[in-house]
Amino acid sequence: MKKSYEIDMCNGPLFGKILTFSLPLMLSGILQLLFNAADTVVVGRFAGSTALAAVGSTSSLINLLTNLFIGFSVGANVLIARFYGAKKEKDASETVHSAILLSIICGVLLLVLGVVVTRQILVWMGTPEEVLGQAALYMKIYFMGMPVMLLYNFGSSILRAIGDTRRPLYYLMASGVLNVILNLIFVIGFQLGVAGVAMATVISQVLSAFLILRCLSRLEGSCRLDLKKLCLKKDKTIQIIRIGFPAGLQGVVFSLSNVLIQSSVNSFGSVAMAGNTAAMNLEGFIYIAMNSFHQTAMSFTSQNLGAGKIKRINQVLLLCLAMVTFVGLSMGWAAYLAGKPLLHIYSSDGEVIRYGIMRLSVICTTYCLCGIMDVFVGALRGMGYSFMPMVVSLLGACGLRILWIFTIFQWHRSLLNLYISYPVSWFITGGVHALCYLGVKKKHMKNGYSSVEK
Repeated sequence: MKKSYEIDMCNGPLFGKILTFSLPLMLSGILQLLFNAADTVVVGRFAGSTALAAVGSTSSLINLLTNLFIGFSVGANVLIARFYGAKKEKDASETVHSAILLSIICGVLLLVLGVVVTRQILVWMGTPEEVLGQAALYMKIYFMGMPVMLLYNFGSSILRAIGDTRRPLYYLMASGVLNVILNLIFVIGFQLGVAGVAMATVISQVLSAFLILRCLSRLEGSCRLDLKKLCLKKDKTIQIIRIGFPAGLQGVVFSLSNVLIQSSVNSFGSVAMAGNTAAMNLEGFIYIAMNSFHQTAMSFTSQNLGAGKIKRINQVLLLCLAMVTFVGLSMGWAAYLAGKPLLHIYSSDGEVIRYGIMRLSVICTTYCLCGIMDVFVGALRGMGYSFMPMVVSLLGACGLRILWIFTIFQWHRSLLNLYISYPVSWFITGGVHALCYLGVKKKHMKNGYSSVEK
C-alpha cells in the first residue's frame, strides 16, 4: 500500500498525478527564489548597489562550480526511481546509501575548491575592483555550506524518486524562513553586508539538510536511510556517475557560457550588472516553475521504464510539454509586462531598472522555449540516456552562445544583442532534443525495455 506522501506513477490517469508531483516542486523552487530574492533586496536596500552587484556577479560562478556535483543527484534520482518502479528493493537501498555518502564527499571537495579558487576566477571574469572584495568574501562563506547543501539536494532527489515532493517543500519553507530572519539580523542589525547574507544562507542550509536526513531515516521500505549502512557500492556508484556526470557536465558548460555572458555584462559597468542581476532574479521564478516539469518527466519516465510500461512514457512527455508551455508563456509575459514595478523592488535607480527591462524583453517573452527543451532532456535522462542530451546541449545551446559572444556580439557590442543568444540557442537545441527523443522512443518500442544507454 502506498504511503500518503508517495505517488503511484505507473498506474492510473496521469494528468492529476503529474500536477500533484510538479506543483510542490514548483512551489519549492519559487519559495527558494523568494528567499534568495529577500537576500538580494536586503543587500540592495541596506548594503548598497555595490554589494548588490557583488552578490549578483557570483551566481553564474557558483553554478559553474556546483553543477557538476549536483548533476550526480540526477543520477541518483533516475536510478532509485527505476529500481523502485521495478520493485528491486535491495538495489534501491544500496543506491540510497551510496548516493548519500557520495553527496558528503562531493560537498567537502566543493568546500575546498570554492575557498581556494573563487577570487582568482572572479578576477578572470573581469569583476570590477570595487565589487571584487565583497564578491570573493561572499563566495568563500557560501561554499562553507556545500556539504549540507548537497546533502539536501541528494536527499530531495531520493524522495522525488518515490513520488514525494511535499516534504522537501515543507523543509525548504522552514529553512527559508530562518534564512530571512537571519538576513535581517545580520545585515540590518549587525551591518555585516554580503558576509551576513552568506552566513544566513549556510545556517539555513544546515537546517534543511538535518530535516531531510531525519525524514529519510524514518522512511519505511527500501529507501530508508541507515547511517550505519553508508558505503559506496561500486556498481551503484558507477551508474549514478554514468547518468549524473553528463547531466552535471552539461550544467557546468551551461554555466561556463553564462560566465562568459556575465563577463560581457561586466564590461558595461556596475549599473548594468545590477540591472542584469535584478532581471535574473525575476527570471529565476519562471525557470524554476518550468524546471519542475523537467524533473517530473525524468522521475515519471524512469519509474515507468523500470515497470516496463514503455507506451505510458509518451503520455508523460506530451502532458509535461503542454504544461511547461502554458507556464512559460503565462509567467514570462506577466513578468515582462509588470517589469518596472517588479524591478523597483530590487532597486529604485532608474538606470538599473532600464537595464533590467532590456533583459526581460528578450528572455521572459521567449522563456517557454527553454522549458520545452528541458522537458525533452528530462525524458531522455529518465530513459537512461544522459550522454546524448549532454552532447546536444553542449554543441547547441552552449556552443552557439559562446560562438555568438565571440562573433556577432563582437561585431555589435550591445546588451540586447548579447541577450538574443538565449532564445536562438533554446530553439535550435530544443528541436534537436525532440529528434533524439523520437529516435530513442522508437528504439525502445522496437527492442523492448532497456535501462542501459548504448
